[in-house]
Amino acid sequence: MKKIPRKIIKSVEVENLQILDKDGNVDKDLMPDLSEEKIKEIYHLMVLVRTFDEKLFKLQRSGKIGTYAEVRGEEASEVGSAYALEKTDWMIPSFRETGVYVVRGVDRAKIVQAWNGDVRAFKADKGTTNLPVAIPVSSQNLHAVGIAWAEKLRGTKNAAIVYFGDGATSEGDFLEAMNFAGVYNVPLIFFCQNNQWAISTSRKIQTASDTIAQKGVAMGIKGIQVDGNDVLAVYAATKEALDRARKGEGPTLIESVTYRMGDHTTSDDASKYRTEEEVAFWKERDPLTRLEKYFKKIGTWTDEYGAQVKQEVTAEVDDAVEREMKIEPEEPGKMFDNVFSELIPDLAEQKEELLQEVKERGGDAQ
Repeated sequence: MKKIPRKIIKSVEVENLQILDKDGNVDKDLMPDLSEEKIKEIYHLMVLVRTFDEKLFKLQRSGKIGTYAEVRGEEASEVGSAYALEKTDWMIPSFRETGVYVVRGVDRAKIVQAWNGDVRAFKADKGTTNLPVAIPVSSQNLHAVGIAWAEKLRGTKNAAIVYFGDGATSEGDFLEAMNFAGVYNVPLIFFCQNNQWAISTSRKIQTASDTIAQKGVAMGIKGIQVDGNDVLAVYAATKEALDRARKGEGPTLIESVTYRMGDHTTSDDASKYRTEEEVAFWKERDPLTRLEKYFKKIGTWTDEYGAQVKQEVTAEVDDAVEREMKIEPEEPGKMFDNVFSELIPDLAEQKEELLQEVKERGGDAQ
């Protein structure tokens, strides 16, 4: 059969951005407009996030907070993106954005309180643009589109960023949100923290796409893949996407290629499904070590400086934990009261059962 000639109507290219490599070398032509002071501030935040993360992990293991999702290994992805945001921009997280909350200036004690299961920590202060943690996978993407669309209708220059993992890209909510965002050209960044594992499902079998970034093409959205362990590249890509959004050029999908060094949560055991060799490969690309190597290469690193940063962030973390531990726990029945505007029958029944059990144990039932 004679081959019928076909005309190419669309070809796809996906950019990859890396500025700072694993050995601390930078591409000077790609360096973002950040002073040395700003880069040191970013480093300070990254060390703070890791120190806070380590403390929260220990608190869980000692039974002082509930299940926790570690951030270790993803500090550049979270700090770099959050640092590019303005205070008036909206932040819509999943459940692993502790580092983003830190950069956004959320009270550290409230972060501990939230992981301790106290719903009062999620009550937003007036004027805040940070949404609470979203546990259902990818549902927050739809919320983010609505928020960004609202800002567009109001005529502001505010943008929104929504965080999710590689596993969320297999959900219908993700595709629907992307399509909606593309059609209405909303000022939104879809920020995928591709940390290689959705619990025990590897990125290799999560999707047949060569990249997650290319998924934006079908929706008419610009997509870019960035080295998620390179804080300078993450910042630069996010800043560029925000500038596009503010100019009315629409949404961007950023695939931040990073790695979850810890377990999915403290109820998981990652050694069951990944190899030591894989973890060692990514450990060599540690985002904090990478930035320290950069400082050494430009001659601004001293051991005294590193020790000072560690001392300062440790004091800040300890203060947050100490303040949270002094907060009196809420009455047991209160956790049912803010799920719906009016208590539905099923929850009313559960609440009554809980209060009866508390009463039988001699506690205060309210």
